[in-house]
Amino acid sequence: MVNSGKKNAFYAQSGGVTAVINASACGVIETARSHKDRIGKVYAGRNGIIGALEEDLIDTGKESARAIAALRHTPSGAFGSCRYKLKSLEANKREYERLIEVFEAHNIGYFFYNGGGDSADTCLKVSQLSKSMGYPLQAIHVPKTVDNDLPITDNCPGFGSVAKYIAISTREASFDVASMAKTSTKIFVLEVMGRHAGWIAAAGGLAASEDCDLPIVILFPEITFNQEAFLARI
Repeated sequence: MVNSGKKNAFYAQSGGVTAVINASACGVIETARSHKDRIGKVYAGRNGIIGALEEDLIDTGKESARAIAALRHTPSGAFGSCRYKLKSLEANKREYERLIEVFEAHNIGYFFYNGGGDSADTCLKVSQLSKSMGYPLQAIHVPKTVDNDLPITDNCPGFGSVAKYIAISTREASFDVASMAKTSTKIFVLEVMGRHAGWIAAAGGLAASEDCDLPIVILFPEITFNQEAFLARI
């Protein structure tokens, strides 16, 4: 029997942690606490979705409001993350059914999965399965990733942190090259991540400024590479 009335929530972190993933956790938990008429406890999965599969849940209700607020400025993943990707429903339906079993056992009606593209896909699959099994569950993806090109996502919180990191790293590397260019390295190549778009690459351009006019060439994945033009510019 599915329990009726107020439902509990489950929150988990997934993938590589960013400088702001815990701030998202804070937002989820604090918002849930402000709606006690609809949401009961908020459980966090230890080490991401693994926590649900192994029924290793952290009751965030035991933490003070001050401790939860401190998550905004806490680095890494407070509850532990994972790189565990659930396979398709057809290939591993038992794992998804296990999630529903654990959710039902703890009266969970809200599933918040904080991660990137794979996490969003997992969220969709869990939502589809819960519907087919007749178990009422709101599956909600909370964007985390540094990649700023997730479909139907205005912007990803992790992008700001990586943009700053790439800009600073580019500028620092340029100083090293400038000091060694007479007899050593004259060109520095920085390869960055970014899924399928050049958001992070573009952030390297922030290294240049009015007082630091760096000769920066940025190659975008959206623009076909022209070797002749590239070499001429270098």
